[in-house]
Amino acid sequence: MIAPLLYLCRHGQTDWNAERRLQGQSDIPLNSYGRGQARRNGRYLRNVLAGTAWDFDFVSSPMQRAADTMRILRREMGLDPEAFAADERLREIHFGDWQGHTLRELAASEPVLLEKRRTDKWNFQPPGFGAETYEGLADRVAPFFQSLVRPTIVTAHGGVTRAVLQRFTGMSRDDAASIDVPQDRILRIEKGEIAWV
Repeated sequence: MIAPLLYLCRHGQTDWNAERRLQGQSDIPLNSYGRGQARRNGRYLRNVLAGTAWDFDFVSSPMQRAADTMRILRREMGLDPEAFAADERLREIHFGDWQGHTLRELAASEPVLLEKRRTDKWNFQPPGFGAETYEGLADRVAPFFQSLVRPTIVTAHGGVTRAVLQRFTGMSRDDAASIDVPQDRILRIEKGEIAWV
């Protein structure tokens, strides 16, 4: 269980998100729509925290799209946009050779592997150097979330959110692998209870 209150925010949309390309650890920037999503989430946090943001730690994935989302959140909250920490463990899952491809493209080029992924998405490892499974990602990110001692706002990725849901809220691996992770809402977790806000 994650002890303190956590707001976990997926980065805003990128062009690759819009094209439904697997991003993984390709460092793709936010697009204008994604910057708007981040502003919406920052306004939500400003309103709900109502001047208590100093009670929170702010930590981001070091990837550009997540760090820029954090900068926008903090700016909307009236805070110094650069005053946050980054943690390497919060990087997105690595999709190996599949990064930059759509599932439609992969269905044409690697149908057998794509079917293998469909039957066990959580434990599937794409081909290529650095590729991870969701289980491996969860092993990587869990120690970060277990180490939290203060209420925290995190900007990260869809895969990181899936890992948190599976490891800390009792969600099954299959459900965590397939759940929609919105970019215009924030996952609030407190004492094992979750809500999208």
